[in-house]
Amino acid sequence: MLYLLDANVPIDANRDNYPVDTSPDFWDWLLNLGEMGQVKIPQENHDEVTVGNDAAADWLKNNSATMLLAEAVSQPLLMQVIDRGYAPDLTDDEMEKAGKDPFLIAYALADPANRIVVSNEVSSPGKTRANRKIPDVCRDFNIRAINVFALIQELNFRAR
Repeated sequence: MLYLLDANVPIDANRDNYPVDTSPDFWDWLLNLGEMGQVKIPQENHDEVTVGNDAAADWLKNNSATMLLAEAVSQPLLMQVIDRGYAPDLTDDEMEKAGKDPFLIAYALADPANRIVVSNEVSSPGKTRANRKIPDVCRDFNIRAINVFALIQELNFRAR
């Protein structure tokens, strides 16, 4: 199984529960999972993190070779996610609002039986168009979506 990280996973982890400078076990665990090919971050989501000016951005910059998903997004799958998951007629402003979420979902759609999206976004089924949340769009495509706490449970993170 391959777990694909949304940009909010390292950003929120560093800010809220696992600061890079005080929780190295969490970050070493993520890196180990990256080395084993179990956890990766797509280029588009990687770029959302690394434009930041914090410890999560620095950590990901320093570990890009290990953590980066080594594939390009399928344009047909990306268009399918945008058209069916958000709306076929999104404006430029709406596309900007959707951000890189459609990319993340398209990478998972390339192999939905073996890929899981990890995002801290919370389902909000009433949202429409560019306001839709990752778990809701994933559900439309039968892609499993979990948050970082479920990832921790499933892959058995234990601080030393």
